[in-house]
Amino acid sequence: MLEVDIEHRLGTFSLDIHFTSGPGLTALFGRSGAGKTSIVNAIAGLVRPQCGYIAADGAVLLDSDRGVFIPAPRRRIGYVFQEGRLFPHLTVRQNLLFGRWFTPQASASASFDDVVELLGIGPLLPRRPGRLSGGEKQRVAIGRALLANPRLLLMDEPLASLDAERKDEILPYLERLRDHSEVPIVYVSHAAAEVARLATTIVLIADGRVQAVGPVAEIMARAGQYPLAGGFEAGAVFAATVAAHNPRWALTELAGGFGKLMVPQLDLPVGSPLRVRVRARDVILATERPSRISAQNVLAGVVEAVAPTGEEALEVQLRLGPERLLARITRRSGEALGITPGRPVFALIKTVAIDRRSLGRDNAAADLDEAMEVFDG
Repeated sequence: MLEVDIEHRLGTFSLDIHFTSGPGLTALFGRSGAGKTSIVNAIAGLVRPQCGYIAADGAVLLDSDRGVFIPAPRRRIGYVFQEGRLFPHLTVRQNLLFGRWFTPQASASASFDDVVELLGIGPLLPRRPGRLSGGEKQRVAIGRALLANPRLLLMDEPLASLDAERKDEILPYLERLRDHSEVPIVYVSHAAAEVARLATTIVLIADGRVQAVGPVAEIMARAGQYPLAGGFEAGAVFAATVAAHNPRWALTELAGGFGKLMVPQLDLPVGSPLRVRVRARDVILATERPSRISAQNVLAGVVEAVAPTGEEALEVQLRLGPERLLARITRRSGEALGITPGRPVFALIKTVAIDRRSLGRDNAAADLDEAMEVFDG
């Protein structure tokens, strides 16, 4: 459990932050300048809030009422920055072991070999950082932080400096880390796609204040939140499983509480759990079930809420069984279709709109040996 209840002023900008989160990956999500990095710096002990309380894993790190402030080196918190910040004169092996040098042997829990296997960095051990890609450097930085035996891992925009190819390289390892490390993670990002794929809990931050806290599927499918996050990429997240493959058409069928979805063929066995992100701009609404159309996904739902996102657009929040979906339509379309809460509708989603970057493993390391679950923080 992480508890954060702080107030702090930085020049003309003020933080007034209150949230709690549990295991898994907690994403601090919001537009640039919202105060996300200031929050993780306060958790790390790099900033001392003027008043408040912070506790992680039962340890009180800050309690201004009692005069408690644990210095950063004694907090047992790992911090991964935008750049790996590896020591250029040391090999990857030596960089990894650097954190271990400062960890008492009796308290060390994650073994070197397990961390190397989890992050897929065995072939990199003899290299120096200058011979690594950006994604490889970040994996080594994460490994170094884990080997310091942290009670909490902070990651401040760790993919921000990487191109799309390097992001695709490292995301599966972050999913493994979320699912197979018992070290809770606080992850800072303003990228909706990253948060949708990785987060267990979202803390939506705007102008130094917490606007919403909750599970990823609930927060990301809530109409009206995305102006606070500053993104055009509003969208919802479904839990799904691989139901069947159709090799003839190179398609995979996914099933969940929402119904069924056809997506481009996946190289995953039937029964594999997934997260599916559907962008609001990729959803078309109809008030009658359409026929003879190219879109292969037609989902029946009910309008839950409608929120304006500007003079011309609406975000429509739909309920599809236990799941939620967002659609972005023009105000003119909303009026023509009579889109109001309670209205039954059909959501049309093109198969090709759900690409591989919209899909993530809900248990990314399910195919790893159970012995990997050794991180007890």
